[in-house]
Amino acid sequence: MTDLIAKYSGFLIITGVFLLGWLANSLTADMGQINTESPLSNGLFVPKDVESPSNHIERSQIHVYNDKIVLDIPNARWAEFTNTNSMDPILDIEANSIEITPKTSREVKVGDIIAYQPANFDGLVVHRVVEIGTDSEGWYSIAKGDNLTKADPDKIRFSQIKGVLVGIVY
Repeated sequence: MTDLIAKYSGFLIITGVFLLGWLANSLTADMGQINTESPLSNGLFVPKDVESPSNHIERSQIHVYNDKIVLDIPNARWAEFTNTNSMDPILDIEANSIEITPKTSREVKVGDIIAYQPANFDGLVVHRVVEIGTDSEGWYSIAKGDNLTKADPDKIRFSQIKGVLVGIVY
């Protein structure tokens, strides 16, 4: 019996340490951790739900052929980006995109990526809409770069929105 314990002692120690670590992690997993993913019954994890861009293009507007793809999008235009890193990894200087100009504020949804003209700034800012609301001046949105920790400082009025991204081509 002593020979058997000596033969497997290393295995037993490693197994015991693993089981203690697993038990400690299981007991403390829900004690104030931020952004903890919830396990499914099959052992996979479900990430936090984040608003995705709206579907601005219907399936009937997309025509795929052997030698080309045709997008039937009225008033669409091509857009490019500067290297600010604010929307990494989804948008960067090499990305090509297609955007449209929304006709009404109802066409802009939380999760959409918009190009807007901030007050007192010569260029456009391309960030994701994270909030929509109304105040005494009417409709507004709040935007934030995906790679930034804070939202943009000012409310964005519909008149400042110059485009909504409807496609990104890498």
